[in-house]
Amino acid sequence: MLYYLKFLLGKSMKRDVIFVGNRLILNEAYERYILRSIKNSLSTIDSISYFEESDKGLFLHLETLLKSESKLIIVTTKNTFTIVGKLLSTVTADNQILKEQMLIPSRASVLEHGSYLLSHNNSEINVILATEGRALPPILIDDESRLSTIHLFNEELTSAQTLLEPLAQNFDVKLEFSELVEGWLKIRIHTRKHGNLSQFIASARGLMYHKVIAASNVAVYIIEKLSHHKKKLSFAESCSGGSLAHFFTSHSGASNIFEGSLITYSNTLKANWLAVDDHALETRGAVSAEVVLEMSEGAMNVSFADYALSISGIAGPTGGTETKPVGTVYISARSKTTVHTERFHFEGDRNYIQEQSVLMAVKMLLNIDKELFFS
Repeated sequence: MLYYLKFLLGKSMKRDVIFVGNRLILNEAYERYILRSIKNSLSTIDSISYFEESDKGLFLHLETLLKSESKLIIVTTKNTFTIVGKLLSTVTADNQILKEQMLIPSRASVLEHGSYLLSHNNSEINVILATEGRALPPILIDDESRLSTIHLFNEELTSAQTLLEPLAQNFDVKLEFSELVEGWLKIRIHTRKHGNLSQFIASARGLMYHKVIAASNVAVYIIEKLSHHKKKLSFAESCSGGSLAHFFTSHSGASNIFEGSLITYSNTLKANWLAVDDHALETRGAVSAEVVLEMSEGAMNVSFADYALSISGIAGPTGGTETKPVGTVYISARSKTTVHTERFHFEGDRNYIQEQSVLMAVKMLLNIDKELFFS
């Protein structure tokens, strides 16, 4: 059995996702698309499970989940759609019927384009027939959970908890904290029975002026802010390899604010495309404050953007030295009036170092113009 499970404690109604079928397990790009679609419908996902087509553990897993209250989405292939229906019929003491050329449990209340909804005790089960290269059938589960997300910048975790926990009690909400990178906390807010999300968020923003962004997705928030103010953004990337550009261009509206990104791995292209000084490259090295500063200047000069970010570092697993070990990253953030360059050391594998570099660059962008981004 291929199986991955992540639990979030303290909630009565769980939200679970099950993938059934080898093709779904192998196709990572399609799996990511499915999960994005599900996350747009469910406020959160408590567990994700993967089962091969012949896995006999699926029946026991379904039986266990349906003993408690659950909003369950089961994603199937053409080969496993009927099998899942048969297992659900057994678990719920139902029988299958043929409807719209599909065998489904007779108690299925809604059937729509390869997706059906089934209720059992206090649980809802949505079975979806997924086909690679095709749009996902509709997700029929309606999530009524009251949940929101804010992002808090330039505050340590302990001080944030000290300031916000009493406020959370006043408005009857529960907080969950995660530090994305140093100085950037993502906070998920659950309302309790008489909780008030909007008043809590308004009070948090008033308490932490120029630190709180009340949005679930910071990239989308930045796109909307820059679009409104008719501002443009450009990048010069080295070790991040285009990940910073992808952070924004994976969202609709990026073309309104994003001028482009120059990915300059070699010193030759840093010099020719970004006008980085040859002497700085030779004496300081490509991974240095001097070079990354000139990279951000070059990105702004060639694009005429209002803001520019540059990243250069050693993502590993090789290439480190005693003075610049793997994880050393320099980032420069620049506006038309201000520039800030800083050295960081991130830990983890190559991809995680790249991802931390991107998040830190985004944080530096926000800090370079607090009046615009935090207003």
